Amino acid sequence: MTQPRIAWRASGNLRLTLRNWRDEEDYERVREFLRRVFLLNGRRLFSWPVFRFDYWRWHGVENLGQGPLQEKVFIWEAEDGQIAAVLNPEDKGEVFMQLHPGMRTKELEEDMLTVAEKRLSTISQGGRPRVRVWTDEQDGLRQEILKRRGYAKHGMSEYQRKRSLDAPIPEARPPDGYFVRPLGGEDELPARSLASWRAFHPNESDDRYEGWEWYRNIQRAPLYRPELDIVAVASTGEIASFCTVWFDKETGTAFFEPVGTVPTHQRRGLGKAVMCEGLRRLKGMGATRAYVSSYSPEAHTLYSSAGFTEYDISEPWLKEL
Repeated sequence: MTQPRIAWRASGNLRLTLRNWRDEEDYERVREFLRRVFLLNGRRLFSWPVFRFDYWRWHGVENLGQGPLQEKVFIWEAEDGQIAAVLNPEDKGEVFMQLHPGMRTKELEEDMLTVAEKRLSTISQGGRPRVRVWTDEQDGLRQEILKRRGYAKHGMSEYQRKRSLDAPIPEARPPDGYFVRPLGGEDELPARSLASWRAFHPNESDDRYEGWEWYRNIQRAPLYRPELDIVAVASTGEIASFCTVWFDKETGTAFFEPVGTVPTHQRRGLGKAVMCEGLRRLKGMGATRAYVSSYSPEAHTLYSSAGFTEYDISEPWLKEL
């Protein structure tokens, strides 16, 4: 179903039009919008960086079925065609609001939330529609609106960690029996995929593993660089730990996603080793700042040890409709 174009006045003389995602041209326009907003916000993650939109498009949508984009992405445009805001999910019922800081108004926030509640909700275990909106913990305007509309904080917060590439990078060499290098060619994708399965599904049998072809879509993302897809390999040839780093030269920033270690190889410093190798490579490429998100105490500890000690916090606000 196509969303009709809706013209409305946000504030003063600013007139915006709402529409659905249309085609590949929108992909490039949204990417450039996110870059511009990221820089205008002082490279703080008040909106998604371009890497995250890429990752959602090529992994979330292509591999996990979180699309189609024409039904899940909504764009607000000014009369001159400039994008003012983008609304999109990541998983079912998980909503993110990307706004140009110079065009942000209370009315625009309200309109985006109305669209989110009508078009991006999911059904809770109790059978009721629900939507969860993410926002910076210091965003008083949005929190006031969310409270008034019946939202409440619910769930684990995202620690948006960052570090300067001018700061010293820990040595963090792997222990004996392991070595760190970039991922090999396509013949190594099955091993890389299996390592990811084991790292993120530690309590599930390998019988449920569904194959490696999904990784081809990861490599289709515009910011993917083979030399920044880092793995720690055991003497047996098994991939024991990994991190993929996304470097956006336009903003001088890089993002680690994902980072993982196979359970049987944990507590050996491998996660830190692959991350520090990524940091050294980034510095050689001219990156000035790196980011990684953490949710658990274990992840907080690992990323802090690699120098990611500064952070903002993004909080989830839930509403049952």
